[in-house]
Amino acid sequence: QVQLQESGGGSVQAGGSLKLSCAASEYVFRRCRIARWYRQAPGKDRELVSTIKNDGTTNYADSVKGRFTISQDNMKNILYLQMNSLETEDTAVYYCAVEGCITDGPIYWGQGTQVTVSS
Repeated sequence: QVQLQESGGGSVQAGGSLKLSCAASEYVFRRCRIARWYRQAPGKDRELVSTIKNDGTTNYADSVKGRFTISQDNMKNILYLQMNSLETEDTAVYYCAVEGCITDGPIYWGQGTQVTVSS
């Protein structure tokens, strides 16, 4: 069973940094092909922020390129999102998700962590 739990959210002033963590049940990031960070701001649709694949390939939304970095520690079963130069527009609930764990399997989601950036 895949379990994901985010942490590291909080309140920060614009220009500051936060590092989000997503702790997973054992071997998740080894057996699931893709791990992602999403976010959802109040009144808006959920937005894909960043992706990391098993081969190490990473992708970022244009709005966070150069400011956010996704990484994972397969030994510790933790997915990270380092967020620098935060902007008020980054305020949202951030979710981690994994997919490609089994053929035609579901996307698994964490419960989210709130990030609030004030001016």
